[in-house]
Amino acid sequence: MANESIVGVIHEATFPRLERDARYYERQRAALEAGLLWGAYHFGDATNPILQADHFVTAVASAQPPIRPGDPEKRRGVLLVLDFEKNGHYPGGTMSVAQAVTFVERIKERTGKYPGLYCSEYRLRQMLYGPGATSAHRQTLANCWLWIANYHAEPRNTAPWRTWRMWQYCGDGKCGLRPRSLFPKSVANIRKAERNIFRGNTAALQAFWRENAWYPSG
Repeated sequence: MANESIVGVIHEATFPRLERDARYYERQRAALEAGLLWGAYHFGDATNPILQADHFVTAVASAQPPIRPGDPEKRRGVLLVLDFEKNGHYPGGTMSVAQAVTFVERIKERTGKYPGLYCSEYRLRQMLYGPGATSAHRQTLANCWLWIANYHAEPRNTAPWRTWRMWQYCGDGKCGLRPRSLFPKSVANIRKAERNIFRGNTAALQAFWRENAWYPSG
């Protein structure tokens, strides 16, 4: 992946109910050894959001690869994300806007950083401007950076954010964008990839990662 101009990976760390991804640690180690930036996401559900946030933070912290004295990579951080999708394949139901607010505030309390918020463009509009969502909810969630999915066109409806920071344009090989040279559907040996574009160049992405990442080892 690093040889194909991929700069970073955001990997599932935890999911309902309070489970850990079994491949997270080994893939984190491999990515860091390849020089890739590393991120972790939690797939939210409708259970206690504070317990979910604590479980996520604990899982990410405990998975940190061993750091050798003098290792120049010891300050490499983990970019944290809440996957705020409709939950149709895990137990626990779908996370509400209010629960998402509680989750991100708990992450901020535990790490000093607001996580990114991942959501599809349609669902983002549906949830944040639907029944039960308030202006206060939107104001809190806007502290998170936005990672938005649209497999057919560049996202336009990003309120209350001015714009997106990451755009997932291809999910599990689903992508209607052309030309294919600019919007590939695969990477390395993964034929049906989930590929993303950062709003900015590589230097801006690296700066963004450093600024927003959490450094659980201090």
